[in-house]
Amino acid sequence: MAAKIFVTRPVPRAALDALAAKYELEVRSEDKPIKPEQLALACKDVEGLLVVGVRVTEEVLKAATRLRAISNAGVGYDNIDVAGCTSRKIPVTNTAGVLEETTADLAFGLLLAVARRIVLGDRYIRDDRWHHWQWNLLQGFDVHHKTLGIYGFGKIGQAMARRGRGFGMPVIYHQRRPAPAEIEREIGARFVDRETLFRESDFVSLHVPLTTATDRTIGAGELRIMKPSAFLINTARGRVLDEGALVEALERGLIAGAALDVFEREPQLHPGLHGKKNVVLTPHIGSATIETRFRMAQLAAENLAALLEGQRPANIVNPEVFG
Repeated sequence: MAAKIFVTRPVPRAALDALAAKYELEVRSEDKPIKPEQLALACKDVEGLLVVGVRVTEEVLKAATRLRAISNAGVGYDNIDVAGCTSRKIPVTNTAGVLEETTADLAFGLLLAVARRIVLGDRYIRDDRWHHWQWNLLQGFDVHHKTLGIYGFGKIGQAMARRGRGFGMPVIYHQRRPAPAEIEREIGARFVDRETLFRESDFVSLHVPLTTATDRTIGAGELRIMKPSAFLINTARGRVLDEGALVEALERGLIAGAALDVFEREPQLHPGLHGKKNVVLTPHIGSATIETRFRMAQLAAENLAALLEGQRPANIVNPEVFG
């Protein structure tokens, strides 16, 4: 009997063809979150789980007694109880390697949008308010040759840095340890301590994963030392940033603005962000292009097939399960 696989959201069917040819495949038709108790019921006899934007909790793992592989269609895997999986010897994979450039595109797009007031300009015209050219209309801030600070210098952070260099921006970065010297030379980035990053940057772009160490790691202290002309960009995870502290910093004029693709309590928005003209908001669409979302689904399917066949994919999150 073929192993059962459950896919938690509808993804392009062509990306699942290889799985469908070999396994008993069930693809959930609703493109929205599923409650843990519903997912637990759906996974009761499942051996492979392809996760797309849902939480895999201890409750799910307890119910899914036959589960032996989880493939997450995304880089971040804070939605999965990885420790619980590891204790049960269930390998978990992600789709690192196919969405970094696309996410950096959006991050830099947000940077440009908030600095040059692009969203406000669009609204201005659509509201039929543009009647003549004005000297002071929607003046923003230059981006070129301003200092770009990257907080978290992984693949997405490095891709963001390369985009900044294309605009002639000096790039500084911070993470736990400096990147290899050859990467610094290739990108033209300089490692600095955490305080220097926030103090010297004109644009700070967040690119760290969500862990216990990074949960609300950016708060009042960091925002207080930023330049009043600086902007904060977050395409990482919402809980990396203390939204309450951000709202306070914006209201006190401690920073010039912010652009956010992720939020602390998605899809809920901090009420203090509503109506802020110096904030640009997008609904967690960092990897949302037709090409990249297809590659994500395809790689997630390939990873799951490899796991079910006893292989070890490159994108393994908990390699210790292989001993």
